[in-house]
Amino acid sequence: MRKTFLKALGSACTLSLLLSGAALADHTVKVGVIAPFSGPFAIWGKQFKDGVEVYVAQNGETAGGHTVEFIYKDSGGPNPSGAKSLAQELIIQDQVDYLGGLVFTPNALAVAPLIDEAQIPTVIFNAATSSIVMESEYFVRTSFSLWQVSEPMAQWAWDQGIRSVVVSVTDYGPGNDAQVAFGSAFEELGGTVLDAIKMPLQTTDFAPFMQRIKDQNPDALFAFLPAGPPTFAFVKSYNENGLPDAGIKFLGTGETDETNLQALGDAALGLTTAYHYSAAHDSDLNRAFTAKLEEMSPGSVANLASVGAYDGAHVLYEMIGAVGSDRTKAVDVVRGMEWESPRGPVSLDPVTRHITQNVYIRRVARDENGVLINEEFETIPDVPDLGLMQ
Repeated sequence: MRKTFLKALGSACTLSLLLSGAALADHTVKVGVIAPFSGPFAIWGKQFKDGVEVYVAQNGETAGGHTVEFIYKDSGGPNPSGAKSLAQELIIQDQVDYLGGLVFTPNALAVAPLIDEAQIPTVIFNAATSSIVMESEYFVRTSFSLWQVSEPMAQWAWDQGIRSVVVSVTDYGPGNDAQVAFGSAFEELGGTVLDAIKMPLQTTDFAPFMQRIKDQNPDALFAFLPAGPPTFAFVKSYNENGLPDAGIKFLGTGETDETNLQALGDAALGLTTAYHYSAAHDSDLNRAFTAKLEEMSPGSVANLASVGAYDGAHVLYEMIGAVGSDRTKAVDVVRGMEWESPRGPVSLDPVTRHITQNVYIRRVARDENGVLINEEFETIPDVPDLGLMQ
């Protein structure tokens, strides 16, 4: 009788464990995404959401048996205290298991102490200052860093015979990185940086800066501004103030972003940038990505934001598929991970947790349909975050 009872008890316990395991496997894993959905940088939030939704449409709503739910919160722009409050809300009230998004460096830095305390893996879709990933072991970045694209631009400029430049950047973390990365690499090669101009983050009046650049008559201008309204105004001002006619070449990173490119018109033709992605990247995966994006969100264009979110969703799915909400082990799952992205082959550095990827030298041209594109014409393969190697 006792043996029968114990056997029955054992069977019941086993069934209970199996049922609880099944319930655990099928439970919903929540991901909070912090991004601007209002104000002048609202396009970032939309494109993050578009990129995530394309990934989900192509790969399903579950990862490893877990339903994945994305919860979006509006940071409204560069707003460290606001971003911190949103992270607290997501962690405490919404009880998210993971975080993602983060456009601006100050916002990313503000959430670092919180994700450390709560042990929340956080996939950065953009914020591009090199040092951010070192602020928390729970950060993983699927975007790029300014060191990663600026130093290759300096090498390319030197190879083209450019010997003097003025550097003009937005005055915050990524801009400072771009200035140091390009300037130090260019000077090490033997070039001269005539001036380093820092511009306020919120400005859209660039005429005084253009006159200052023009007066120094460099071979080229190297610029960095965050994608969005400022980049459009900056490139427009470059043309309106006669810098091309003065023979001052334009070198940049994301200043010919696809969201503004068509509006720039012929003034953008020939502008040269070094970047990790172009919507015109020639691969089957990118064509599938851009086609699905257009299908799901007509008029939306693929750019750094949408591809950063798309790959960010992939990393989150890999974490969730492997460990569900056991988030203390999640980051270790993706260290050294390699995959094919719409931007090309990529991997996550096992130490820095930052993406290693190709950097493409691009020029603005028109495709066979007359549409302006960032045409990739040279590839520097497998570039890590060079800033973290300093």
